[in-house]
Amino acid sequence: MLALLLVAVSAGLSNLAAALGIGVAGVTAATRVRVALVFGACEAGMPLLGLVIGSSLASGAGQWARWAGAAALIAMGALAVFHPSRDPAAPAGVGLGRLVLSGLALSLDNLAIGFALGTLHVPILVGALVIGAVSVAMSLVGLEIGGRAGAAAGRRGEQVSGVILVGVGAAMAAGLL
Repeated sequence: MLALLLVAVSAGLSNLAAALGIGVAGVTAATRVRVALVFGACEAGMPLLGLVIGSSLASGAGQWARWAGAAALIAMGALAVFHPSRDPAAPAGVGLGRLVLSGLALSLDNLAIGFALGTLHVPILVGALVIGAVSVAMSLVGLEIGGRAGAAAGRRGEQVSGVILVGVGAAMAAGLL
């Protein structure tokens, strides 16, 4: 069980960092729930999808998934930096499309985790549920920390959020997350 928790925390680190970036722009309670549920569902679903598509496809996808996810996050972050979508004085919200794209980008590299869970003799459904629950918790922590940082960022919260997402994408590309 300790190995499963370590895998879950490792998988959730990128969600924590991205949620921090989203939180800096300021979020409502409803957005917190959406972020946690989407990130948790993506993190839990990718190992299941990896198991379904097979080990050769999932391990091959692991090669490019990190790069694709990193590129998507960098693009979304750059868009927020250079073209903020809202009035800086307005309350923030995260569109569902952007949120789902972020969740998928962050969890693409988890396709191969389903096979790692198999080698640990962890039932795949239990593994997916634990990974999803840890991701939800880490996303909520990230949103809380980001929200507090966003209060200090003031009017530039969305740009700071974009810079953080670019940083998360760069860290993913470098293999740090």
